[in-house]
Amino acid sequence: MRAGAFNKFARKLPASWLPFADVASPGLPLARLLRLSLFKVTMGMTTALLIGTLNRVMIVELGVSAWLVSLMLALPLLVAPFRAVTGYQSDVHRSAFGWKRVPFMWGGTLIQFFGLAVMPFALLVLSGGGQIATPEWVGQGAAAIAFLMVGAGLQTSQTAGLALATDQASEDTRPRVVALMYVMLLLGAVGGSLIFSLVLAHFTPERLVQVVQSTALVVLVLNSIALWKQEPRNPQRAAAMKTEVQPSFQTVWAQFIGLPHARRFLWATALGTMAFNMQDIVLEPYGGEILHLSVGATSALTGMLAGGGLLGFILAGRQLARGVDPLRLAAYGALAGLPAFSAVIFSAPLEAGWLFRAGALGIGFGGGLFAVGTLYCAMRMEGGGFVGLALGAWGAVQSTAAGLAMFFGGALRDAISSLSSAGLLGPALAAPSTSYSVVYHVEMLLLFFTLVAIGPLVKGNTRFTRPVSPPLGQPTLST
Repeated sequence: MRAGAFNKFARKLPASWLPFADVASPGLPLARLLRLSLFKVTMGMTTALLIGTLNRVMIVELGVSAWLVSLMLALPLLVAPFRAVTGYQSDVHRSAFGWKRVPFMWGGTLIQFFGLAVMPFALLVLSGGGQIATPEWVGQGAAAIAFLMVGAGLQTSQTAGLALATDQASEDTRPRVVALMYVMLLLGAVGGSLIFSLVLAHFTPERLVQVVQSTALVVLVLNSIALWKQEPRNPQRAAAMKTEVQPSFQTVWAQFIGLPHARRFLWATALGTMAFNMQDIVLEPYGGEILHLSVGATSALTGMLAGGGLLGFILAGRQLARGVDPLRLAAYGALAGLPAFSAVIFSAPLEAGWLFRAGALGIGFGGGLFAVGTLYCAMRMEGGGFVGLALGAWGAVQSTAAGLAMFFGGALRDAISSLSSAGLLGPALAAPSTSYSVVYHVEMLLLFFTLVAIGPLVKGNTRFTRPVSPPLGQPTLST
């Protein structure tokens, strides 16, 4: 009876009240769009596993040095510079079926699957937990290869997937499509972090192997569902491309980077991304070492970050649909990060776990506004059929900056910790929380640099347009 009454009530609700009810378009129905967005769900799950759970497990339970963990977690993101090349190749790919994006999405999925499949064994060897004694470099090399494979797979599938969504979405629905993709990303991160926190509440090496390999299987299945019948076969396109002369990547890249304010936009993206991601490597160890939270509680912090990001993504989608300048929205996200980082810093001396969680929520919110604003701005930069290149350039800068930030965050934490424990910073800074506090202060400084870089772009509601037409016969990159 109650279920029937609820169904009747749900049918009477106006469609405009439903989240993302207006995201569909004739070329991309809502059902197919939701299925396509599953590739973002798997990315969220993988990110939660790597940055959230494995970060804490490697440092605390397996006893791996924080600088080495930072390097390993940064490796998947440091292959990101190839995203621009991957995006361009998906623009001009000559498939026998006429596909552009699907081959790259499927190939990236397989690489990610194999990386996750071998990762837990590599981590156990790296920590010295294997039954057979091996040289130290064997564990380090195996772990590095596993993380690189996961990173390469993620970067390839994400670039092609975003380009495919952009190809099929209409101009009016693109802002909401971007927000929906990020919402699905965070749903995957929240769901993954909650599941990982439950199944790893009582940690054992055997349980770690089961969790990571199960994640690999889920990634393969969900991405296969996401790809099914998304891009129609187009033999005519394949036949036509055999006679076309495609410009080289260097030529198209030179035209893209020559767009007005393009370099400043990429610099602002890099600085803001570093500001919001340097804390990823130290957030959960901070909660475990300083605030004495359990593995399950610190894994749930990823859910707090994702929850804040979810609020930011929904707000960003609504504001962009109303015509708000995406770079102004990104600047608001940078401003929101300042009090959030301050809350995390003061949670240690105040011994306030609630303030720490509130800060994590605020960091996710600010980062969500910044990410959606810059991504939509990158989508408006595309032109001449090279949407993959534009999104690849944005993704390359963002992911590379995130990888560098994670590495420097862990290295800075270790360096300051060594200095403070040795008494070289004085008795006032000998507390264990000093090393973490320095990282968050550096992130606040980077946010100020981001606002300086993005300010001139916001002031004039910048549009990335080329004032002079390119020479005849060359593609145009403009909006």
